[in-house]
Amino acid sequence: MSEVQDLMSSLPDDKIDMIAATSVLQQQAGDIRQNKPNWSSYMQSLMISQEDFACVGSLDKDKKSQAQYLQDNPSQCAKTFLNLLSHVSKDQTIQYILVMIDDLLQEDRTRVAIFHDYANKRKESVWAPFLNLLNRQDGFIVNMASRVVGKLACWGQEVMPKSDLHFYLQWLKDQLTVANNEYIQSVGRCLQMMLRVDEYRFAFVTVDGISTLISILSSRVNFQVQYQLVFCLWVLTFNPLLAEKMNKFNVIPILADILSDSAKEKVTRIILAVFRNMIEKPEDSQVAKEHCIAMVQCKVMKQLQILEQRRFDDEDIAADLEFLIEKLQNSVHDLSSFDEYATEIKSARLEWSPVHKSAKFWRENAQRLNEKNYELLRILVHLLETSKDPLVLSVASYDIGEYVRHYPRGKHVIEQLGGKQLVMQLLAHEDPNVRYEALLAVQKLMVHNWEYLGKQLEKENEKTPQAGSTISGKA
Repeated sequence: MSEVQDLMSSLPDDKIDMIAATSVLQQQAGDIRQNKPNWSSYMQSLMISQEDFACVGSLDKDKKSQAQYLQDNPSQCAKTFLNLLSHVSKDQTIQYILVMIDDLLQEDRTRVAIFHDYANKRKESVWAPFLNLLNRQDGFIVNMASRVVGKLACWGQEVMPKSDLHFYLQWLKDQLTVANNEYIQSVGRCLQMMLRVDEYRFAFVTVDGISTLISILSSRVNFQVQYQLVFCLWVLTFNPLLAEKMNKFNVIPILADILSDSAKEKVTRIILAVFRNMIEKPEDSQVAKEHCIAMVQCKVMKQLQILEQRRFDDEDIAADLEFLIEKLQNSVHDLSSFDEYATEIKSARLEWSPVHKSAKFWRENAQRLNEKNYELLRILVHLLETSKDPLVLSVASYDIGEYVRHYPRGKHVIEQLGGKQLVMQLLAHEDPNVRYEALLAVQKLMVHNWEYLGKQLEKENEKTPQAGSTISGKA
């Protein structure tokens, strides 16, 4: 297992687990521990073997006896638990078995090796018995099974196989989007564990995990879920490549909004930590600079200055504030008008900032919108097609008109990108400001066309003799 437990594996669990203990899953687990199954009746009805009965009876005693039995009979313990999960069907008993397994692992994380070693010796999958439980109807069973899978995947030396990993991460992602999911904190906790492991981070990206986190964070969720999901973003940014790509998912604008609204110190702390990583971790200094500019654009600087006036007991907050303020101030000094413009476009949060109405800006920079295969123009056209915000549509229409006015081949480029048709559709928009800016943009597109047509007519006239002189010549 190549560096599966990277530097993130040393993160303390105490605060997170203290919160997890108050979750719906842990509250239910407390009740389930009080209802011990009648193991004798299972043996008498031949549903479990004498061997498994003896084992589960020994494990279902006080902690000292349990620890000694585990130490003396590790293989038998794994065998019994897996046998019970495959032979018992009653929900209440499955719930109890899963709580037993989870408790054993929580007390000593090295015990995950008991399950891995047993499965490897028998050349069986340690994952299948637990992943199969994710298809059950009982909410407690599926979420406790998920919790056990997370521990098996993160606390041992065995990397989860790709197909199982993809299935599990897809399941976690889907659970985040279930309406009114009472177990969402438990789902978040599993992701917090999984994304500490570098090998699992890219797998999460391939199931469109980051987009899902951002989508949920942009909706109204309670502060605990906010904290957990931002924590997931934070651990992802410890990978330099992911730290570089992160703002392509619009992370900075969303977190900037949460930062300005949140009153919870833990949420503030984790957002500042994400911002710091997005500047500190990328190996490409240009990307780090773009992230700084994006933060300035999203008014993070103002929020940092407000936070700086508050007193925080947490030294990490003070250190991150100092780091971020220095980096953002430096980026403001180096900020060109085009940098500012490009960052605003990429944020998809257009407003009437000074650059839009500056004739000097468009004279000097219109051609730069062609860079990187028309990246900024493509974003503008995409916003015309998808945005519901009248301000965004107005500014995007205006910018397309100015691009066409200042770049000789602009009309052709906009037509190729599908922008002309979209602007013309906005002539019928319900908002009068959008209609007005769309009309101006269409006029610029048409004027450009008439100027071109006029020049062509002049050229044709130069080549072709006047009709009157030809007739008189023939006469």
